[in-house]
Amino acid sequence: MNRFDGQTAIVTGAARGIGRAIAERLAAEGATVAVADINAGGIEEVAGAIGGASFAVLTDVAESDSVAALHSTVMEKTGRLDVLVNAAAIVPFVPWDELTFEEWRRVMRVNLDGVYLMCRAASDIMRPEQYGRIVNIASNSIFAGTPNMTHYVAAKGGVLTFTRSLATEIGGDKITVNAVCPGLTDTEGVQESPHKDAFDFVDMLQAIKGTGTPADIVPAVAFLASEEAHWITGQALAVDAGMIRH
Repeated sequence: MNRFDGQTAIVTGAARGIGRAIAERLAAEGATVAVADINAGGIEEVAGAIGGASFAVLTDVAESDSVAALHSTVMEKTGRLDVLVNAAAIVPFVPWDELTFEEWRRVMRVNLDGVYLMCRAASDIMRPEQYGRIVNIASNSIFAGTPNMTHYVAAKGGVLTFTRSLATEIGGDKITVNAVCPGLTDTEGVQESPHKDAFDFVDMLQAIKGTGTPADIVPAVAFLASEEAHWITGQALAVDAGMIRH
């Protein structure tokens, strides 16, 4: 029997990268996955590739109406929601001297406000059922103080502290809330940005040498999303080859 047989999961940011890898893994282990992203073509391709009963839902996590529509669609199609993985994010490269308030808010709306909106809608469904798994994708940059992405680091730091507080508030409803903090990961988004030039430097800081891929992040997420992790909540797990030790 697969770990997620009969369960429904929402994965945001699922059109590519870490989000896509998570959606693929949950579906492979039996879940019906709502593949959510702002990239319409990407989610249709992913939903088709993973097959089964999984389906694509065009979603802007920074818009409350869009988030509400996503959850309505999930309930109409499956009648339940067991797992939420918040992987949608903007990964910018903006030096402090060039960081405008508009750019700050652009990243905050997706990377932090979007997590709030998704958790609010999901928890409203999960609480009456007295079951739920929420996994928020943060970043090890919040421990490292990574430069040229101050707003990203601030937002992901907010995700971590939000995770801890929300875990306390809804733990009584048997809902766990945890964060996974990947290191620099070889994704399409990273390859399209100046961050791709940092792999050699990051490798020097890692206990385990090499370049992380989405497949390296997925097992930790799948574990925290499973029944096996029922006694773990409010935690942050760095998945970064030992770059950060905390």
